[in-house]
This record gives sequence, structure tokens and C-alpha cells, in this order.
Amino acid sequence: MRESAETSSLAAEAYAIVRQRILRGELILGQVISRRKLAAELGMSFLPVSEALLRLEFEGLLESRPRAGTRVRIPSPEDVRGHYVVREALEVQAAVLFSQVATVGERAELRKLAARVDALSMQPDRMLYLGLHQKLHRRIAECTRCESLCEAIDKTHALASIWFCVMRKPAQDDSPRRHQDLADVLTTGEAAQAAEAMRQHIAVGMAHVIEVLEPYFKLRKANGRTFYRSEKKVKQSSSYNAEVH
Repeated sequence: MRESAETSSLAAEAYAIVRQRILRGELILGQVISRRKLAAELGMSFLPVSEALLRLEFEGLLESRPRAGTRVRIPSPEDVRGHYVVREALEVQAAVLFSQVATVGERAELRKLAARVDALSMQPDRMLYLGLHQKLHRRIAECTRCESLCEAIDKTHALASIWFCVMRKPAQDDSPRRHQDLADVLTTGEAAQAAEAMRQHIAVGMAHVIEVLEPYFKLRKANGRTFYRSEKKVKQSSSYNAEVH
């Protein structure tokens, strides 16, 4: 029993470490993760590390191939579109509830947060922007007073974080007030207007993600069964596919 509890604790620790590295972009799309090297680095046995990676694979952050290993999952266009179908359903509902139940103070807080997100959107530090962007959407959900909705939205953002790390700069046609415009509708509009504003916000985000992930879609199609062992090869292959296609 004691050994089992210790393994579970170590697995949870390894899970948290690898998940954080993925979400911060330290492990890029398509990069192979060696279980043995990770176990040695963390000072753990093979078993808890394997459990951690299996959990991340179940969540859609990793993928495995027989005799190839485990890598950060490269999505397909269908993966991305499916993700945004779910995300739209969740966040439109959050927008509607926010417009109905948020307090005056929470509405003012959202406007300030949206202004900060837009200010950071033009800065080169995308990780800082990503963190604040997630906070904005999480805050909308929190103000609905629906814990289940908050948890579901958090899970969808975890997967999207990997894709956001690929975005080194905002889209050229991005409005400098993109999030402030959303906040304005959510804090002053009717429920139907809030729903439509969030629906359009999600649609624009999906279009940008699909655009920047195009080289990875081609990489997945061309080398779906090949797991590269170094970040350099992943980037080279991605760049090559972007050029020749």
C-alpha cells in the first residue's frame, strides 16, 4: 500500500512537471519525450513516469506509436475544429450567464483585465500574454457561479495552450481592442448579444490557430509515423513542409 501511494505521488509530480513544460512551449509540437531520460532527470523509476505520460496522452497532450515512442501531440485540422466546437458551446454559455449574473464590480474587473490582455497582445512575450488571456476567459467562467462550467473551460484551455505557443505574434488583422470589445458587450449587452460576441470571438481564434498550425498539419500528414528525437529536427521538418507545400 505504501509503495503504491508513493508511486502515485511521484506520478502526479512527473505529470505536473511535463504538463507545465508542454503548456509553456518548452516541449514543442511533435517533440519526442524519452521516458527513461525523463525518469533519470527527475530521479524517479520508470513506472511513475510512464503513468504520468499515459495520463497526459489520455488528456490529448501526448500521443504514442508502437516502436516509435511518445511525443507532444500534433493535431489534425479536424482536432482543432472539434476542439473549437466544444469550446464555443462552453464559452458562449459562460458569456450568457456572465451577462446575467455578474456583479458591477466583476464587470469593471473584466473590462480592466481585457485592456491588459489587449496591451500584451502586441508584445513579444507570448507566454505572458497567454497566461493573462487564459485568466480573462477563466474569470468570465468564474463569474457564472457554475463550478462545472469553470472546470470544463479550464480543460479546453489546457489543450489550446499548446497551439497558442506556436503563435509568435498576433494575426495581422487582429483588432487592438479585440478583448475589450468582447468585454464591452458582455458587461453592457443583453444575453443574446453576449452569446453572439463570444461566438464571433471564438471563430476568429479558431481561424488564426488553423492558419499558424498549417505547417504542422502537413508535418503530421507527411511524417505521421515518424517521431523525431530532437527539437531541431521537428522544426526543420515543419519548415520544410511549409516551404514545399
